[in-house]
Amino acid sequence: MTLTKHELRQGRVSFAVWTGAIALLLVICLLVFPEMKGEMESISRLFAAMGSFAAAFGMDRLNFGTLTGFYAIECVNVLGLGGAFFATLTGVSALEKEERGGTAEFLLTHPISRARVATEKLAAILSQITAMNLILLLVSLFSICAIGEPIPWREVLLMHFACFLLQTELAAVCFGISAFLRRGGFGIGLGIATMLYFLNLIANMSEKLRFLKYITPFGYCEGVDIVTNGGLDVGMLAVGLLFTGVGIAAAYLNYCRKDL
Repeated sequence: MTLTKHELRQGRVSFAVWTGAIALLLVICLLVFPEMKGEMESISRLFAAMGSFAAAFGMDRLNFGTLTGFYAIECVNVLGLGGAFFATLTGVSALEKEERGGTAEFLLTHPISRARVATEKLAAILSQITAMNLILLLVSLFSICAIGEPIPWREVLLMHFACFLLQTELAAVCFGISAFLRRGGFGIGLGIATMLYFLNLIANMSEKLRFLKYITPFGYCEGVDIVTNGGLDVGMLAVGLLFTGVGIAAAYLNYCRKDL
């Protein structure tokens, strides 16, 4: 696992910055909640009357004045979008950075197969995503305790698990794309995360476009849907797992035969 350790060392600054930034935003959101709680009833009614805009974020379906409703709308958006950016950037640079940095020739002169290289890089990506989500879950739980609110364990754990699956899927898809790139993957990663996020907002605004939720992983990561339905959508999750498998398979197939 030498290469995995090397990847983790290389990515430690990026990991610390992204994890710290998302954790800080989560803490701020939760610390602000008690101050706003008394006014949330009127805010919820205001959002419910805002039509498509409120529907895009699910503000018309949950009470903003409860911790569960507030967490599903505010905190899950922070966690989902921030984690998606980190996952796509990490995944899309995993394989192409060797060619971009001119280190591919050096790496492949060692007695290690290309499949082993891809496996260890993928292990490093998944390790970072797992560690980030565990840290953010602990930060959220401590913050909820700090503001004196009871922890809605089932809802919080389901929402964090959905965000973990979202990040894993996006990382896998971008990992697959990385095997086809030679340079310039960061813009692609950010573009994919942003596009999929807005596809989910569009799907929320129109029943005719609900099928878009099966394309974007943000569809099964919707905190409002998880709370109102009491769980994750199995159909959307199955499609997401399929995309994950396709992304990983594409990475191995192309990287193992790619002319470096």
